[in-house]
Amino acid sequence: MCILELSALELGKKIKSGEVTVLEAVEACLGRMKEMEPGIHAYVTVVDEEQAMERAKEVQAMIEEGALTSPLAGVPVAVKDNLCTKGLRTTCSSEILYNFVPTYTAEAVLNLEKAGAVILGKTNMDEFAMGSTTETSAFGVTRNPWNTDHVPGGSSGGSCAAVAAKECFYALGSDTGGSIRQPSSFCGVTGIKPTYGTVSRYGLIAYGSSLDQIGPIGKNVSDCAAVLEAVSSYDNKDSTSIPREDLNFTGALVNDVKGMRIGIPRDYLGEGLDEEVRAAVLEAAGALRQRGAMVEEFDLSLVEYAIPAYYVIASAEASSNLSRFDGVKYGLRAKEYEGLHQMYKKSRSQGFGPEVKRRIMLGSFVLSSGYYDAYYLKALRTKALIKKAFDRAFAEYDVILGPAAPTTAPKLGESLKDPLKMYLGDIYTVAVNLAGLPAMTVPCGQDRQGLPVGLQLMGDCFQEKKIIRAAYTFEQTREGR
Repeated sequence: MCILELSALELGKKIKSGEVTVLEAVEACLGRMKEMEPGIHAYVTVVDEEQAMERAKEVQAMIEEGALTSPLAGVPVAVKDNLCTKGLRTTCSSEILYNFVPTYTAEAVLNLEKAGAVILGKTNMDEFAMGSTTETSAFGVTRNPWNTDHVPGGSSGGSCAAVAAKECFYALGSDTGGSIRQPSSFCGVTGIKPTYGTVSRYGLIAYGSSLDQIGPIGKNVSDCAAVLEAVSSYDNKDSTSIPREDLNFTGALVNDVKGMRIGIPRDYLGEGLDEEVRAAVLEAAGALRQRGAMVEEFDLSLVEYAIPAYYVIASAEASSNLSRFDGVKYGLRAKEYEGLHQMYKKSRSQGFGPEVKRRIMLGSFVLSSGYYDAYYLKALRTKALIKKAFDRAFAEYDVILGPAAPTTAPKLGESLKDPLKMYLGDIYTVAVNLAGLPAMTVPCGQDRQGLPVGLQLMGDCFQEKKIIRAAYTFEQTREGR
């Protein structure tokens, strides 16, 4: 079997047994990247080949000495370009950070390096994670490996495309309103957004601090569970980090859902959902019912308020977080200006793209005096009500099931014509971030164009194991198809 066909865990086993070397795995990925990147453009920055080989040799030696025992030791990984990597350019796919090289590494990436991962490069994304198509990147669009006329989704589109195109074995992404789950759905891969606070946000360049969470993207559920186990940890450098005892996510890889209660919100199956997506999601629900799960529809309520609440809160936090990019300390500085204020204005005007400017302006507006109570406080109250609606649902159900996106991947250029339509595409994902819940996307079919459809499974806070178990069981029903 070709190395690139292996899952991350399968490769890890072969490296441990000596069937494959870390060097061979890295060479296979770099060769694949040379072949695929001209058409896909999943990466913004690729690690120097010599550097990658040095790291591969170092990891190989540690595995042979028995110093590295992680199931992911030696497995090559791609990292989203909003996670800081010491000595490796980190741009957030924005012109304003075109030359930024961090002096430290994000905690989640450090955890992977401690496990023996070999970083291949930084993946393309929507600028500052603002977008759903990976078309707002300052460094060009990423294309969907299933059909290069279509988008890969966003904002973690580069990470999902890299996994789908076999340019890496797994990747890290970040999810503020669905940015791992929606592109996973569009690219036919598996992605998980853990409970807020499970993975340290130290070193993640912030978009919406109360919503952002780092998570894995892999070829299957087992890979995602293993990666989540590796990156999760309490970190006193992140004030939102939560100490957790139950981080044995691979222990939930059980092919059994007998007695599990699964709810499908009627609100998620209504107007705006593509018929082929609905059919694939309901077929997946039927497969879980046949395995012994109790599956029924219910009313979640407040779904129509999730999008406005999310965009008010996310934009407000973005306008605050992005004020640090001013041309003074790092990144782009305008060449010609008169005085400090003009330098700020020109640097930010030249450095930020249209979508980022739109959200900064929206965020500044809702935080301004006279509008703060009318918009921002109202959005925070709505967020609390959405969390209560989920609490009521999880008193009845172990897992909530639904689509990850209303359609399959749109064609390049379609979404950018209508930003509001693009925002509405997040309808099934944003509520999870507002409530801080874990959720996962697994492939559940294809439309008539051959584009993937993703199934979304949501759990209560700290109940990743339930969604992993349900996702793994569903995955087993599809094996051999």
